[in-house]
Amino acid sequence: MSRDQRVRDNWALWYAQQTALEKQSPLLVVFGLMPAFLGAGLRQYGFMLKGLEEVAKTLELKHIPFYCLTGNPRDVLPPWIRAMKGGCLITDFDPLRIKRTAKEEVAKVIEIPFLEVDAHNIVPCWAASPKLEFGAYTLRPKIHRVLDEFLEKIPQITKHPYTRPEKKAGTDWPAIPKKLKADSSIPEVDWLKPGEKAAQRSLDFFLKNKLAAYKDTRNDPVQNGQSGLSPYLHFGQISAQRIALEVRKKSPDSEFSKAFLEEMIIRRELSDNFCFYQPNYDRFEGFPAWAQKTLNAHRRDPREYRYTLEQFEQAITHDPLWNAAQRELVRKGKMHGYMRMYWAKKILEWSPSPELALRVAISLNDRYELDGRDPNGYTGIAWSIGGVHDRAWGERPVFGKIRYMSYRGMQSKFDIQAYIKLNA
Repeated sequence: MSRDQRVRDNWALWYAQQTALEKQSPLLVVFGLMPAFLGAGLRQYGFMLKGLEEVAKTLELKHIPFYCLTGNPRDVLPPWIRAMKGGCLITDFDPLRIKRTAKEEVAKVIEIPFLEVDAHNIVPCWAASPKLEFGAYTLRPKIHRVLDEFLEKIPQITKHPYTRPEKKAGTDWPAIPKKLKADSSIPEVDWLKPGEKAAQRSLDFFLKNKLAAYKDTRNDPVQNGQSGLSPYLHFGQISAQRIALEVRKKSPDSEFSKAFLEEMIIRRELSDNFCFYQPNYDRFEGFPAWAQKTLNAHRRDPREYRYTLEQFEQAITHDPLWNAAQRELVRKGKMHGYMRMYWAKKILEWSPSPELALRVAISLNDRYELDGRDPNGYTGIAWSIGGVHDRAWGERPVFGKIRYMSYRGMQSKFDIQAYIKLNA
């Protein structure tokens, strides 16, 4: 349950229960909690743990015990499986290689059947495409050819009839944060409630109040026209398939529904494709060849401004719009998607090298964003800085042929002074 932390609409959990029912066996759910993970702090861990606590309570009503093991899964999971006397291990899918490596190491030593189920995407990553795609235009037809096959009614788990005779599972939730090696200096957010129930309420609110205006307001940070579901999707507290089904049901053929589903299905699964098939998804070497060539050609271009990681983090650049975006990130744990493109591109413009710009953007994104450490984040930054899934544009200093975004250009898109005031 590392990536899909919910009970409802969970294909991996449903398949696990079907396997347990066939074997007339108890069903156990275990979560391997890494004490430290890619810069995540208590802001992100707190959101996740509150959601997991809700999962544990819901599973208890289904007679399914939940176990939270703190430690690297490759260290803590094999002895736990042996203590439970084997069985069959069914896990969810994650395209990030660091987690896949851990799963592969676990699979080598557990000596029981090991199956992986993609419960996060609508079309499983390996079924959508067998290779790294150039862009949305190459992946889109592949997904649309099979979308109806996979976008079907989702079966739900039932109360499990087979239980273990020993004492039921329990987790000391308040004690878990003490076991973590996570930064506690960044506070948890209070504007967004974690968990499955809160995720469903957010979806209901979006469908009722925002969907009809989505196409026109999604790129305006002042209008707040985006769905706000990305933290829930990142932690798997809501199913992308459920969202798509509800949007189709609400307005099946409207232009605003098509615009939303393009972002939620095609663009999101394109990000997973990039991280799954490109091992250098977070490095300069992962950029397309044309982008590497043009960035290399402009390495020595003079930069009018240069900032350190600390200056970026403290939002003390000369650009009030960029500073406002950084403050939004620090305070809310979420930056508007359109602003995140501008934010990342300016980091490239004000850094001595594209490699350093990439490291700075990923570091800030993963430290402050609730949905950091995610294929969408890595791919979005790679698009902004390294031209991933984009094309060559007109050549200019520093950027070369990478797409450029300017303060003046942003002025023509929305009321930037209102945005700066909102994030003063």
